[in-house]
Amino acid sequence: MRHPKITVVGAGNVGATCALWAAARDLGDVVLLDVVEGLAAGKALDLAQAGPIAGFARRILGATDYAATAGSDLAVITAGLARRPGMSRDDLLSRNAEIVAGVVRSVAAASPDAVLIIVSNPVDAMTGLAHRVSGLPPARVVGMAGVLDSARMRTFIAVAAGASPKDVQAVVLGGHGDTMVPLVRQSSVGGVPLTKLLPPEEIERIVERTRNGGAEIVALLKTGSAFYAPAAAAAEMAQAVLRDERRVLPCAAYCDKEYGVGGYFVGVPARLGAGGVLDVLEFDLTAEEKAAFDRSAAAVKDLMAKLKNLGY
Repeated sequence: MRHPKITVVGAGNVGATCALWAAARDLGDVVLLDVVEGLAAGKALDLAQAGPIAGFARRILGATDYAATAGSDLAVITAGLARRPGMSRDDLLSRNAEIVAGVVRSVAAASPDAVLIIVSNPVDAMTGLAHRVSGLPPARVVGMAGVLDSARMRTFIAVAAGASPKDVQAVVLGGHGDTMVPLVRQSSVGGVPLTKLLPPEEIERIVERTRNGGAEIVALLKTGSAFYAPAAAAAEMAQAVLRDERRVLPCAAYCDKEYGVGGYFVGVPARLGAGGVLDVLEFDLTAEEKAAFDRSAAAVKDLMAKLKNLGY
């Protein structure tokens, strides 16, 4: 029986942790790739030796050559520079565009049938770039953002409400940045609307903390950015694709007529299954929510225009 093959590009904190989550979830054989000689091989060997203890047995390989990734069913792209204090995700645009473009071309050449999950920041723009340079159908390119942002919001709600995060539902739309749109109306605890449980000022604090969730961690770490939760979010998406779970997850998916976006990748609820994005689901947004979403989509479009000016 052939097991799914998963490539994770970038053996830094996010990539290595994503490989760990993929192995722990028994999603398939994992190839961890990095340009730094020995980095991916060492982390892959360490991870493989955790298998007998943690109870996973899939093959885990570290490599520097894309030949090792050939025939992958799915690739998670984490390569690129991480944010440092004082930097926005958008500050990484020009620095990461060259890295992501090169990685995606190599991955697509080695695995033309793969689904790509983009984690590199700014993720909405990097997802659009990955689609441009890979030549893959838009359904097979998707960005990790909303799963992470929604998880952050769920965590903050759970703490404020004194509830288990397992019982909290929340959705965040729009670009993965300061303009993201946490949907308070769609947030609940055990089916009870959030507005029935917390006062408006507390909800507003949660919304703002969600928008600044990544920056808060960057400020605390000082020499890096979040990696446990982003890696878990990417693994969640990978599982939905590889096991054809048809789960509805918020992620950076291609939208044309949907939400009136007009041909860009932006954070929306998407059904993920075999082959990538099966469809995009649309909420009935209030005028205020739609205006906020449009502002967020405009910020993504501005980044794509900057990429075009850079030659991508």
